[in-house]
Amino acid sequence: MAVQVCAGATMMCSFGMAPATLMVLPVHQAMATLPAGNVSDCAPMVNVMPFGACTSLANPTVASATAAALGVLTPMPCVPAPAGTWIPGSAKVLLKGMPALDNAAKLMCSWGGVIQILNPGQTKVIDG
Repeated sequence: MAVQVCAGATMMCSFGMAPATLMVLPVHQAMATLPAGNVSDCAPMVNVMPFGACTSLANPTVASATAAALGVLTPMPCVPAPAGTWIPGSAKVLLKGMPALDNAAKLMCSWGGVIQILNPGQTKVIDG
């Protein structure tokens, strides 16, 4: 079962070298334990923070640094470049007219990376 993603969630890019924290602004007027996110929370440097260094040769800075190093892969600082919104998002819950962001959603980077949620920022507690 998918869990609602909120501010402070941890995410990782397949070409990144470190996890990053998702920033969700309180504009959706919905709270989980913190502001709840929707699929449109994908703005670089606002919602999606850098993943340390990028290792994708599709990234022009990585490609040029690698060429300068005579073909030795040279990671460069990550500047996220989301290509669209998180997909698929919740099929049943809307926040401000957009599907709610759940931990099963993925975000594609223009440089070929796949960004996924590692920790949704909240946990489901079962009383027993």
